Amino acid sequence: MKRNTLVLFAVLVILAIFGWSGWANWQYRKQAAERALASAEHGELVSDTGGNASQYLSPLKGKPAPAFTLEDLSGKKVSLADYKGKAVLINFWATWCAPCKIETPWLVELRNQYAGQGFEVLGISTEGDDLAPDDKAAWVKEKAEIAKFVKAEKMPYPVLINGDSLSKPYGGLDSMPTSFYVDRSGTVVAVQMGLTSKEDMEASIRKALGAGM
Repeated sequence: MKRNTLVLFAVLVILAIFGWSGWANWQYRKQAAERALASAEHGELVSDTGGNASQYLSPLKGKPAPAFTLEDLSGKKVSLADYKGKAVLINFWATWCAPCKIETPWLVELRNQYAGQGFEVLGISTEGDDLAPDDKAAWVKEKAEIAKFVKAEKMPYPVLINGDSLSKPYGGLDSMPTSFYVDRSGTVVAVQMGLTSKEDMEASIRKALGAGM
């Protein structure tokens, strides 16, 4: 009986050690993620001069858009630098984002309307923020979900994955969708966080193109 008690005690101790190790590892990863997010330069909501409405003020506005290279759904690497000389709308979105589903048809229509003037949209998916880079099976599944959305919405512009890797340089990405309008010189001229309107989007596109300023 005493021996059985000792064995049971030893098993419980071992389980407790493994449990503590798992908890400590989770805490370490959580704290690392929080430190990375805290180090990002976030934007803020500010009231207009009348104090009646709020707008998103991004620290990137008026500055060069941070460079990046991400893969598209086929595995091809696409860089922001590939669109030098064009006006670009960098749209961070996700398949689970309801407002993203509302604005996507507007993006498709506006992209097709202004493409001839040197305008392009880069749709950057923020799916997979909890996936390990080497978890190939999970990424295959994630890409399939994104591709399904792209096909359903008939999105004609490049769609890139692993947008969460750009969270720090692009100010935290606290809300989806978040859009950055970049002019032909590579400067961010407008930023929109959350769902706005098609008219607001078009005005920002024209500003990026150098029209209607």
